[in-house]
Amino acid sequence: MSSIEETVRALVQARHSGATVSAVTPPDAEAAYAVQERVARELGWFGDAPARHWKSGGPARHLPLTHAPLPPRGVWPSGHDARAWPFHWRGIEAEIALRLGRDVDAALAQRLEPATATALVDALCVSIEVVDSRWTEAREASALARLADLQSHGALVLGAWQPFAPRDWAAQVCQVRIGVAEHRFVGTHSLADPAFVLPDWLRHATRDGRTLPAGSVVTTGTWCGLLFANAGEAVHVGFDGIGHADLQL
Repeated sequence: MSSIEETVRALVQARHSGATVSAVTPPDAEAAYAVQERVARELGWFGDAPARHWKSGGPARHLPLTHAPLPPRGVWPSGHDARAWPFHWRGIEAEIALRLGRDVDAALAQRLEPATATALVDALCVSIEVVDSRWTEAREASALARLADLQSHGALVLGAWQPFAPRDWAAQVCQVRIGVAEHRFVGTHSLADPAFVLPDWLRHATRDGRTLPAGSVVTTGTWCGLLFANAGEAVHVGFDGIGHADLQL
């Protein structure tokens, strides 16, 4: 295991150079989250304000969720042309993003349960997360190294916002097109409901005493596993009854 400082240095070097570096593993999850914060400060992503875009999720409800604040330069509207963006690899996750309709402080976050947290959400949209890595080992890097590297986040695309309302997520249809390859998924969210992430995410995001403002956004985990795209391909993600998002790679 390596120190927080070593992991920060490696990730900052990778982002400055545009090249991947050998993975460095922090000692535990708390250290990995500290690395996220240190890298964000050193690169000036958020200034003195809290991050406004996040990713949150996990493989199952009984396992720990993970969270990462997302650099604002890599958050784009649907239709964005990312051919000039320096991706190392292009994993594609089809997701639903949720938007807060009110400010949330630590006291409120501590009281939340999944059944009540949806009252804080005013809108949802289709999102595409591009998965990427600063580690040369990419998916073969340790779980803690991936967590320190924003859980392998590359970029986020947001579709048009729609008013939030309860849905039958078990019947939700998701369609993904990458180039000419088409994929269809039904009810495949790992947590069964994207809003399941809300209490844990909000407790994490406010744990330093900050208030997360209305308008903050979280993308909530993949419906399609991890698909792969090539440079030059177009990506289209649609959720029946919600909308779509598009990205040119």
